[in-house]
Amino acid sequence: MGYYQKKQWLSSGSGQRRIERKSGSYYAYIPTRLATLTIQHDSDVIADIVSAEKALQLVETRENISKDIDGLSRFLLRAEAISSSFIEGLQLGAKRLMKAELNTIEPNTFKPDETASEIVGNILALRDATNLALGRQPLQLDDILKIHRVLLERTPQKEYAGKIRTMQNWIGGNSYNPFSAAHVPPPPEYVPELLEDLLAYCNRTDISPLQQAAMVHAQFETIHPFVDGNGRTGRALIPLILKRRDLLTAFVPPISLVLATHTKSYIEGLNSFRFEGEQPDAQSSELINDWLSFFSVACIRACNEVEQFSKTAYELRQRWKEHLGSVRKNSSLDLLLNKLIGMPVFTVNTAAQALERSFQATNDAIERLIKAGIVKPLNAAQRNRAFEVPEALDIFRQFERQLASPAGNTALEKPVRPVPYRN
Repeated sequence: MGYYQKKQWLSSGSGQRRIERKSGSYYAYIPTRLATLTIQHDSDVIADIVSAEKALQLVETRENISKDIDGLSRFLLRAEAISSSFIEGLQLGAKRLMKAELNTIEPNTFKPDETASEIVGNILALRDATNLALGRQPLQLDDILKIHRVLLERTPQKEYAGKIRTMQNWIGGNSYNPFSAAHVPPPPEYVPELLEDLLAYCNRTDISPLQQAAMVHAQFETIHPFVDGNGRTGRALIPLILKRRDLLTAFVPPISLVLATHTKSYIEGLNSFRFEGEQPDAQSSELINDWLSFFSVACIRACNEVEQFSKTAYELRQRWKEHLGSVRKNSSLDLLLNKLIGMPVFTVNTAAQALERSFQATNDAIERLIKAGIVKPLNAAQRNRAFEVPEALDIFRQFERQLASPAGNTALEKPVRPVPYRN
């Protein structure tokens, strides 16, 4: 049963302001277990859920998408990870991110970049989450801890990586006490039981996959089981659930980008789960229905944006081929042109591995792309040379900017949240 529990806070005496040094009582929220929750769906919400599930199932079958599913998958994984990081206040340019990502494959190609490395942790955690979905064994606590560990192991909070919190945390207010917090999650002694219930709900197959993803995400955010990294871990659970239930197979639509653009509705949706009682009353049921509808529409928009981006990427590749003139089919150059969208920053080695061609054949293809102005060197090294694809980086930035516009068009409405900048 969902309820608020009165707790006492003893101040350590730290803080500049009087309110920060205060002791007293506060209320922590203990949520209703998902396993026993009954939701009465409105007919329009059912229609939204069905439409979103169809959109997720169909998007990978589109011709432009299915032809370049691997490159698009890598592109969208980065987009989803970087947007999740932006929600947490981490911001940087797309090129910096991709340099740091390349460093994980070929160490010391570029100078270490702590902020970029932290966001690379998001990419790796999302990758781990989607890999977990490939198995059909029950999801376990260790799986969630692994995702969290990957997220935090490159951050200043790495001491908390993969560990359930043993202290009270809160959202909003000040850093010294929970009195003015927007949400105080359950005390630490409740967290193991609540996670056990959450995992049981994750492993159900008798409910709508999209509803399951939306509910698991919201409940996880309510529990807030870690000291840090809760939002990023909670967002990684969305594609995990959708892939486990076969709504997705090859890639992750940028759902977090859409959620981040509509922050007010997103926060209101999460708050709708904090009702009192065994089951939601009429008002709480309406709010939960609103959340499920909002989440469904976010999924539909994410799928629409993927389709539009795939067309943009296809047109860009066609322009490259026309500019180059004769490109022999299945040559190293032809294969590399089809990979550039998915790897806007690369070395000869990483390109050769992606193409499954020799170093020399790949290097010759790169030289031709440099002469055509499609690829530019990023460093002056004689060995381990790195390159960038400026136009691929540009469409990545434009994709993020478009999704940050509530109207889906920056000409009509400017981005309302941070987006990647140029460097």
